[in-house]
Amino acid sequence: MRHAVGPADNVENSRFAVTGLLKTCSHCERLSKKDLGVRIPRPLGNGPSRFIPEKEILQVSKVDARTQSIFEDAFAALRRLDNISLVMGFHPQYLESFLRTQHYLLQMDGPLSLHYRHYIGIMAAARHQCSYLVNLHVNDFLQVGGDLKWLNGLDEAPQKLQQLGELNKILAHRPWLLTKEHIERLLKAEEHSWSLAELIHAVVLLTHYHSLASFTFGCGIMPEIHCDGGHTFRPPSLSQYCVCDIANGNGHANHHDDLFGNQVSCRGTDCVCGEVEVLMERMKQLQECRDDEEASQEEMATRFEREKTESMLVVTAEDEEGVPSRDISRHFEDPSYGYKDFSRRGEHVPTLRVQDYSWEDHGFSLVNRLYPDVGQMLDEKFQMAYNLTYNTMATHKDVDTSMLRRAIWNYIHCMFGIRYDDYDYGEINQLLDRSFKIYIKTMVCSPEKTTKRMYESFWRQFQHSEKVHVNLLLMEARMQAELLYALRAITRYMT
Repeated sequence: MRHAVGPADNVENSRFAVTGLLKTCSHCERLSKKDLGVRIPRPLGNGPSRFIPEKEILQVSKVDARTQSIFEDAFAALRRLDNISLVMGFHPQYLESFLRTQHYLLQMDGPLSLHYRHYIGIMAAARHQCSYLVNLHVNDFLQVGGDLKWLNGLDEAPQKLQQLGELNKILAHRPWLLTKEHIERLLKAEEHSWSLAELIHAVVLLTHYHSLASFTFGCGIMPEIHCDGGHTFRPPSLSQYCVCDIANGNGHANHHDDLFGNQVSCRGTDCVCGEVEVLMERMKQLQECRDDEEASQEEMATRFEREKTESMLVVTAEDEEGVPSRDISRHFEDPSYGYKDFSRRGEHVPTLRVQDYSWEDHGFSLVNRLYPDVGQMLDEKFQMAYNLTYNTMATHKDVDTSMLRRAIWNYIHCMFGIRYDDYDYGEINQLLDRSFKIYIKTMVCSPEKTTKRMYESFWRQFQHSEKVHVNLLLMEARMQAELLYALRAITRYMT
């Protein structure tokens, strides 16, 4: 990780003159005359997120005492407060559950050693080219005594971790292809074998960081100023600020301010009037239809298959194949392997009926048996994201949003081939428009391709906090879907 202050022998080549480029305060002018030769970094971004105004994020902790308390506890435990936590701070109840679970997975007693845990986090995040999470865990890996040589690439890591590469690949992109044979190869690899408890721990870590990569890209999380990609030493070409303001992040013009410092909304100019009211009316009509008539099981199955097929045809930026950098791709195998639209090649995602294998009836108990307490923590986190509501939609209050939350959750599971027999999948097309589906599919299947335009194109009249809530739903639904396929394969191996 690069440091803000360069070595003394590079001072002459790397420093820039303070005077002449920028307006300077009297304090900085005195320092510049002393010719200290210090390179001063400035942040590359405008706060924790590229998508959400910094003022909105920072305001949360000021007005919510619970959020402030959670931030303080997180800082005391980790000696840092990362930008993911700051953005999740819109929803303190969820953040508390998330941080508790993540702390247990990484720090508390468990089957895997600490450096293995962070290296698996690196492998999982790298699968989606998430340099933010990779850099975070490279630092943590070294702090807990990890071997620097392993960071040269997966082929430098122990054979036991290398064998996890295929599981990482399949879980991240096509989890429905996972079989008991994949599990058997890991558990019967002679001196490089995994125990069942170790494998459960690894699976939970892989799915956690695959889904967290989705959240990171989906909310446009920026690296902190001290991290790679979070700062630059190049001076701005023009500024009314002193260089010390820039170093503290005060020299950035907020994209949501005009030249006179007035707040400008970039979401209201092209939004569809009445977007929220139309959605609320559809929810009301669907509820009335539920009360009037109930579709047959055959019709429900047909609607699921139709929605599953249509979800494969939702176009994302998938065709614009990006080549991961060497810094990222060295941590995983087969960079060309990714999510594909199977229906375009005449293939289909097989259906997993929740009635046959579910988290509540099967996965929960398996995880809790082999990795005590983690099943309970994951279950609480899933329930928190799924049931979280403030009974509001944009400016409307006292709104029951359960129908909308269920449609989002079930649509994600539908893309993974997971079917709930008691759900009418015809509701999804009524509640989720095309721009929203594009965002969901990109963020869940190819999160590294998520753009600010995608984020801004759906729910244009909703609050940023509501869009963060959507991202929490997407993240947890994706994690549970991956877990279901992995745990089903383990169960089949055990039986």
